[in-house]
Amino acid sequence: MRSTARGEGRRLAARHRNIELGLLVLAVAVCLAGHIDASLALTGSMPKGLLVQSLPLGALVAVAHLAVRRFAPYADPLILPIGVFLTGFGLMLLNRLDFSYKAAHAAKGDYQKLPAAPSQLMWVFISVAAAIALIVFVKHHRFFQRYVYLLMAGALILLTAPVFSPTDSFGAKRWIKLPGLPSFEPDEFVKVAITIFFAGYLMANRDALALAGRKVWGMTLPRGRHAGPVLAIWAVSLLVLIFERDLGTSLIFFGLFIVMLYVATERTSWVVLGVIMAVGGATVVGTLEPHVHGRVEAWLHPMDYYKPVHDPAISEQPAEALFSLGTGHMTGTGLGSGRPWLIGFAGRSDFIFTTIGEELGLAGVTAVLLVYVLLIQRGLRTAIGLTDPFGKLLATGLSAALALQIFVVVGGVSGLVPLTGKALPFLAAGGSSLLANWLMIALLIKLSDSSGRTAMEPAPPSPEPVLAQAGPADRSAAPAPTAPGPDAGPGAGPGTGPGADPAAPSPTPGGLADPGAPTELRPAFGRTPATPQPGGAQPDGPRPSYGYPPVADQPTHGYGLPPQSPFPPNPAGT
Repeated sequence: MRSTARGEGRRLAARHRNIELGLLVLAVAVCLAGHIDASLALTGSMPKGLLVQSLPLGALVAVAHLAVRRFAPYADPLILPIGVFLTGFGLMLLNRLDFSYKAAHAAKGDYQKLPAAPSQLMWVFISVAAAIALIVFVKHHRFFQRYVYLLMAGALILLTAPVFSPTDSFGAKRWIKLPGLPSFEPDEFVKVAITIFFAGYLMANRDALALAGRKVWGMTLPRGRHAGPVLAIWAVSLLVLIFERDLGTSLIFFGLFIVMLYVATERTSWVVLGVIMAVGGATVVGTLEPHVHGRVEAWLHPMDYYKPVHDPAISEQPAEALFSLGTGHMTGTGLGSGRPWLIGFAGRSDFIFTTIGEELGLAGVTAVLLVYVLLIQRGLRTAIGLTDPFGKLLATGLSAALALQIFVVVGGVSGLVPLTGKALPFLAAGGSSLLANWLMIALLIKLSDSSGRTAMEPAPPSPEPVLAQAGPADRSAAPAPTAPGPDAGPGAGPGTGPGADPAAPSPTPGGLADPGAPTELRPAFGRTPATPQPGGAQPDGPRPSYGYPPVADQPTHGYGLPPQSPFPPNPAGT
């Protein structure tokens, strides 16, 4: 029976891999069709080198699929195709923008005429290769549980490294620039490392964090000593906001911890406390720090840029983004037929979202956002299917980090929240962001593989129950059962007649084993049966109950409290 269930699970896993292969072919085909459509609108001809570019990308996707099929056969069939689609769609948009930037800035001779798609294509190969390596060489997601504090130390070093940079870029210090090497954005990797650390820390301390505290205005607040981690994370977020002037990283960093803390403890008071602290800290820093204050002013008054006298911290990009999104209407102007390149350099970073809104309209924006939502939903579904707390928190944290970054980027471009300058995952130009996001894809694939394996493979059979009441020598010397007496009622078994010893234990009807023993309808849930001891003695040490009546020498409460009788004391002794 177990082999039949295992074979059925393997067949279902193979069916999922075939579905994944079909979706990968569809994702590549949609991206190539968009590339051809944009080229026809811009030049009136097919794109040059289409076959040379598409074959290596197709081979890379095939290798990634084979790695998942071999080393993560039970993984979710939608995670990899969604990552491939978003990456290919971003390459198509960057290639379309490169053509317009080159034509618009050729006479000016500035850096904006340089193409961004070739560099992004190189980072696609690096990122997907890193994801394949993680899938192949990391056998289980609990491997990262051993190094949570090491990852945290490395994340803090990377997070604070841009503070010592002598110059900033576009008003913020988010990049590390080393001589002879391309600059990279460390906060993208910090996002992944911090998520792993939070999962390990909260798994070990969730009981202490979930303890009840004082009630204030009908809301149970945590105890002071348990609020220390939240205060520390809040302080680090404010330091990042003050010294690096990076609003997006600060919001994602603190918001991620609050979300994972709520999932681990299920206490709404943590969320309320986190929101109050985040709003209070952001208000103070936004008032005192000039760069953050300018972002807030540009968010509140985007059209003030066109006034004769306005705050110099307000740029033209928020207003131009609103114009671009409004031009798209419902179905857009068509790929290659809009003018999103008027937003300048930002068209290839967080404002690449306006290219979708202008040339694909509200329908295209909704479709892309739904693809993001589907990826987040698959991550949360993976978290539900996992059985270990570390895996649950890690899958939830990765999904929440992706959702928070999409929210701050799309909200900033559309005017919902102040601009943060973060890159839109998978779509915007940036090697650091693409590499970090593909590592998240690989982690979700490994997590979903563990979840799918638990759901599709049957559990090992429970061991046969062993009676511990008497040893083999005692059972051989036991007296024969006494026949039922004449006064025994129907169904009475041996030893129940009037001549039976009243102090002797009554056997179960029909000579069956202990009713608490595991059976086919009442499994053992993995408990190890007691080993028979000579003379019928039970083994020393406490024995877990697992839903059965508790043993007399084991407390039934947590935190070491002794068991208590449900009946009041009887002073009469009756």
